[in-house]
Parts: sequence; C-alpha cells; structure tokens
Amino acid sequence: MSNTESAQLPLWVQDREEVIAEDAAVEWRSGRPDYSYTNQFLQQERQCNHAEGSLNAIAHNLVRTFEMEATHKVNPQQWLSVVTDKFRMSTNGGKQYTAQDVIEAGTYNLFLGDTEHYRSTEESFDSSYNLFHTAFPEGFHWELIEVVSPPPNVVFKWRHWGQFKGNFKGFAPTGETIEIIGLSIARVTEDLKIESVEHFFDNSAFLNKLTASGCPFHS
Repeated sequence: MSNTESAQLPLWVQDREEVIAEDAAVEWRSGRPDYSYTNQFLQQERQCNHAEGSLNAIAHNLVRTFEMEATHKVNPQQWLSVVTDKFRMSTNGGKQYTAQDVIEAGTYNLFLGDTEHYRSTEESFDSSYNLFHTAFPEGFHWELIEVVSPPPNVVFKWRHWGQFKGNFKGFAPTGETIEIIGLSIARVTEDLKIESVEHFFDNSAFLNKLTASGCPFHS
C-alpha cells in the first residue's frame, strides 16, 4: 500500500506514533508517551511483520492504539480507538468494564483480577503499572499473530511477551522470556472503532511463571 493509501485509513488504525503525534489538547496521564526505548526490543523480538494495509496490520495498529490510549489518556472522550459511550471490555467471560473503569483501575488489574499471586482489588493504576514495568524493564510487548474472522466481529490471536529482568512482588527475576498467547473478539463499527472486546487467556499460567523462583526474597 502506498503512503497516500495508508493516509486514507482512519488515524486510529495507522501506526501508534501517528496517533500520539496528533496530541492537540490531549489530557495525558504523565505527558506524551515515549515508546522509543521499548520499540527497539519490539522490533528485535517480534515474530510477525504484517503487510501494510492488510487486515492483520490494521487490527494490530488498532489494538496498539487502544492500549496506548487506555494507559495514557485520562479523558475517555479523547480516545479515538473506541466508541466511548458503548465500549465494554471483559476477560475470560467475566465482568464487563467501561472506558472509565479502565482509566481508573488500569488494564493489568482488569485483565488479571484476584488470584493467588496477584490481587487487583489491592492494587491501584499506578501500583500495577509500576509493578509490571519493574518486572519487565525492556517492555512487555504485544503483537497480533493472525486475524481469523473479519469485521464487524474481529477474532484475532495475539502474543504478549517480555524478559523477566526485574523484581515482581519480592520474587527474583529469572531473565527468561515470559509469553502469553491469547484470543480476543472485538466488535467494531464500519469506521473500525471498537464497541466491545473480549479477551481470553490463561492468567494463572502467566503469574505462575512470575513466581516460579520460589519464596519471595527480602532485602
């Protein structure tokens, strides 16, 4: 696809950096996000390079834009990737959350819930964000593997991974790559905004890997 054709796509399904650049009057949580450091590791370690303009590339960009907005934009009315008033998100068939819920609690908390090794009800947005960014200092990357069903109900497989190089709740880092494979179903509008998204993955397997080093150490 040519640059002209790419520019004709809605901004929210173009590269995430293009969305960030269009930041006039955006209410950022802690200033405009800078992904330049983690992007280095993403490019080195990603497994999929989708053809520009393909459905895989469009869906990949849309989810990355959503993740950026959910993390960094504190006014849901400024999210470009979703239909704000209709948007709902759930994990593994659980409770449906609104955009405002995502802003207040953070995606980590809403994805993981309360488990043996992580209790989202005891974490804030900031504490969860800091916890996982400490555990994965080079980034906990995401990429779309394959779209298996086209709009309006987009079913896609994805991969989340990172190098466990920092402390997680007192558990020593192992340095290994921790990977999650999941499936999501996103209902989108004709102009490719998300109305709802359901995520399915094994959150217990992910947390078990983070705590596999044994009992927490104490400084």
